[in-house]
Amino acid sequence: MSTPYTPPKIWTPSEHGGQWASINQPQAGARFERELPIGDHALQLYSMGTPNGQKVTIMLEELLALGKAAEYDAHLIQIGEADQFSSGFVAANPNSKIPVLVNYGEEHPINVFESGHILLYLAEKFDALLPASPHEKAQVRNWLFWLQGAAPYLGGGFGHFYQYAPEKLAYPIDRFTMEIKRQLDLLDKQLEHNAYIAGHEYSIADIAIWPWYGNLVLGHIYDAAEFLQVDSYSHLQVWATKIAKRAAVTRGRIVNRTWGELWEQLPERHQASDIDAVLALKPTNFA
Repeated sequence: MSTPYTPPKIWTPSEHGGQWASINQPQAGARFERELPIGDHALQLYSMGTPNGQKVTIMLEELLALGKAAEYDAHLIQIGEADQFSSGFVAANPNSKIPVLVNYGEEHPINVFESGHILLYLAEKFDALLPASPHEKAQVRNWLFWLQGAAPYLGGGFGHFYQYAPEKLAYPIDRFTMEIKRQLDLLDKQLEHNAYIAGHEYSIADIAIWPWYGNLVLGHIYDAAEFLQVDSYSHLQVWATKIAKRAAVTRGRIVNRTWGELWEQLPERHQASDIDAVLALKPTNFA
């Protein structure tokens, strides 16, 4: 049992905050001056290959696969090195979180932040991956916004206390595991009668949910597959594997990534051949 904690009358930051303690501060805003780089394309993405970052790069690669004019530059933001607190990044996203997209192809540049909003913005801009009928569109948006509310329980809750916290504590791990198991069961039940998350068509709901829950059940994040008994969610497993095999997902998931195998790492993407060159390194006998 840990020593019971009695909150003080006035909170002050602790020096024992774990891996991210050195960058977390209770104030918002820029900490240093640095402009964001701008590439050759109208769409400029500033991100990192975390699940939230993967949502947008997968979306952009899906749009390109559909023949849409969605070429983009993807610039790496090293969140562990506090790049997200530069003056340029804060001007694009005052919340200092990746990803942020800036569209320079309009009369006035449009900055779009929050990963769910970026997916919706791109779907509407390119008229793709969002159904036309009001009923089906509502279902996609239901699950898109579900993800935006649910994923923090997985990342900042379960993932933090299970993998990143400086001390393993039973209470928060048990509390967040209960919720994540409930979420996995919810998705599994939804997929029992649906080929995709929001129905029978692939959509931005799948693109939003797969980087978190697909990666989780496939064992790509948190090394918690056995702990969570992810094999028991058979319908979710089928869906996660199916999405992982999509060419655009294979391409998008490696962008702005700086860890893993060499064929999984592409710190920056400026043209399609950048991805091609990295994927060419993948062993032919690798599943």
